[in-house]
Amino acid sequence: MQKTINGSLFKSMMMTAAKLVEINRNTLDALNVFPVPDGDTGTNMSMTLQSSIKEIVKCQSNKISELTDVASKGALRGARGNSGVITSQVIRGICQTLGKADEIDTKVFANALMNGAQIAYGAVSKPKEGTILTVARLVAEHAMSVYRRHKDFESFFEEIIKAAKEAVNLTPTLLPVLKKAGVVDAGGRGLQFILEGMQKAILGETVEADLEVVEIAQAQSSFEHVDITSLGNIEFAYCTEFFIINLKKQTTMADIERFKEYLCTIGDSVIVIGDLEFVKVHVHTNQPGQALTRALEMGELDKLKIENMLEQNRALMKEFEAEKKPIGMMAVSAGDGISSIFKDLMVDAIIEGGQSMNPSASDIADAVARINADNVFVFPNNKNIIMAAEQAKSLVENKTLHVIPTKNIPQGFAAALAFNPDLSVDENKVNMIHALDTVTVGQVTYAVRNTKLYGFELKIGDIMGLDNKKILATGKDVSQVTVELIEKLRSIEEIITLYYGQDVTKEEAEALQATIAEKYPDCDVELHYGGQPIYYYYIALE
Repeated sequence: MQKTINGSLFKSMMMTAAKLVEINRNTLDALNVFPVPDGDTGTNMSMTLQSSIKEIVKCQSNKISELTDVASKGALRGARGNSGVITSQVIRGICQTLGKADEIDTKVFANALMNGAQIAYGAVSKPKEGTILTVARLVAEHAMSVYRRHKDFESFFEEIIKAAKEAVNLTPTLLPVLKKAGVVDAGGRGLQFILEGMQKAILGETVEADLEVVEIAQAQSSFEHVDITSLGNIEFAYCTEFFIINLKKQTTMADIERFKEYLCTIGDSVIVIGDLEFVKVHVHTNQPGQALTRALEMGELDKLKIENMLEQNRALMKEFEAEKKPIGMMAVSAGDGISSIFKDLMVDAIIEGGQSMNPSASDIADAVARINADNVFVFPNNKNIIMAAEQAKSLVENKTLHVIPTKNIPQGFAAALAFNPDLSVDENKVNMIHALDTVTVGQVTYAVRNTKLYGFELKIGDIMGLDNKKILATGKDVSQVTVELIEKLRSIEEIITLYYGQDVTKEEAEALQATIAEKYPDCDVELHYGGQPIYYYYIALE
């Protein structure tokens, strides 16, 4: 019987948990309250765990204190979406307790589960019961009540899994929207899979799954020509390039290989390619003379080029400092048209992401780090990205990250439009947050399952018009649903803006624009290509 957990077993528990969540990724994605094609809880939890595993695998130590530290930091950096952020906080709390223990028995693990639940609750400003938080808490409370009777981890985890299943099945009774949709909480079910994965590792069972991290597109930035994060970190000063020609008769291919190995001891970025006719050499080193002297032993030198990268770096730093501004902006976008609009609004960096792929806290922090400004406003443009953006604050150095809680793309546009470079950071922040209330937003998409919700009976493929909270219109025709949605959203707004997605033709969008203009002759009706997936239209009323 397993009475304690060591570093090797902890690795296996985390790895197996990640694999089981990955296997059930689609199942968790499908447990979405709204029947829209953007369920991503499973994806977010899997990616968060895989980020943690990535760090664990790189760790050369088997010490629990070191393993728990890298596991926690990996989850923090890789956290995506609300479910991923909360999962990272549960892992953080568990690792915090385990990392301090000399020996991990069931008592320590029970306390770790409790700490995980408490830290996760603390990370959410307004915790809701019937979510992953509830499952984490009920599991932890049960663990605390049974560890004295279960000193071995096999029987202890039987109790843990039993409590997890009961807690997950309880979620629809605590959160009415789950009951209406006929689903349990996806995050809670994901936590159940994590615990079941840990149990399998304890029992010596294996799980087969490919852990493959899907990367968010690199942030587009007005500073793309300079890798800001690398400035000032030049280890080897001289970029040295040359050819070795007319090689001596006694020179062999083994000599060329030994020369390459030598260069690796005095520098990096080593390239040595060629044969006994000629050899091309590239190396970053602080001793270019030594590289040249050793090369002369094999033949003659030709086309020498030695560049001082320190001087180049100083020039870039000077340019970088000269261009620095007090305030920058970063936005999460979905669709090339949407990204172009953000660029036109002078947003400095854009991450391609959104509903179907939430960027991680690390993605956001890296994008912010590349903006040449002391203060950076971040527009998440999705309610499921706001927590990751907040978490990114702890990952950014030497600048301040300000999260404007934009829940959709039109709110992001409104916030960017409110920016005034002549005002202070605090004044801009107030204006941006106020701007969110000046725009009413609707979205048009399609149902991915049969369900009854908000008085509508939906079939797969039905078109739905939504605001930020509920379904307001349904039907079979995209344009008809869009018109009906606008009718229900509109009050006294004077401007109606349509952003059409990748599945709508320009001709269809222009025809709809004409219909709406005729229906509301007192309004300006604007049309823009968004290119967004999943949603036929984003609608902004101002």
